[in-house]
Amino acid sequence: MTKTNDSVIKHEDGIKRCFWCGTDPVYVAYHDNEWGVPEYDSRALFEKLLLDGFQAGLSWITILRKRDAFREAFDGFEPEIMARYNARKLQSLMKNEGIVRNRLKVEASVTNAQAYLTLSESQPFSTYLWDFVGDGPRQNRFRSRRDVPAATPLAEAISKDLKKRGFRFCGPTIVYAFMQACGLVNDHMVTCHRHGAHLDSRRPK
Repeated sequence: MTKTNDSVIKHEDGIKRCFWCGTDPVYVAYHDNEWGVPEYDSRALFEKLLLDGFQAGLSWITILRKRDAFREAFDGFEPEIMARYNARKLQSLMKNEGIVRNRLKVEASVTNAQAYLTLSESQPFSTYLWDFVGDGPRQNRFRSRRDVPAATPLAEAISKDLKKRGFRFCGPTIVYAFMQACGLVNDHMVTCHRHGAHLDSRRPK
């Protein structure tokens, strides 16, 4: 592996990838196959928003390595099930060494599931989120890690609206990381091999 500049890393396979994925095989696979791919499934979006909330104060690779354990512990992130979690279930989650055992975040997962279901009564969660960006991903052309913001006015607007609807652990920084991962914005470096993959993406009608 050779670092070509402060935006991408050239790996042994000759492919240039965004600087942040390093060489960990799990992280590289996530970068190549998931990060930045437009996600339109409401439950998958809900899962990712919750995992980004659990990430707060930690690295994403930590959450990524625990993702299967999270999915098992939280019943596949099915909001209908999570919204009914009781004190006994929450206590069992706090004893689960496979997940991040932060009481506020665990309790917020229930609140968020309830907020998700309430929102879904009027429109799908996917529609709600994608309406903020229009017909497809916002296309950025970042050439350096210094160009990438921690948050944007749009992320702040989404964060504010989510909080108004009862969601927790969804500050602007968390929301922007979520937008990047789920393809609402294309933040692959322009010299990364994945940048052009979704330039012509359009939201399904």
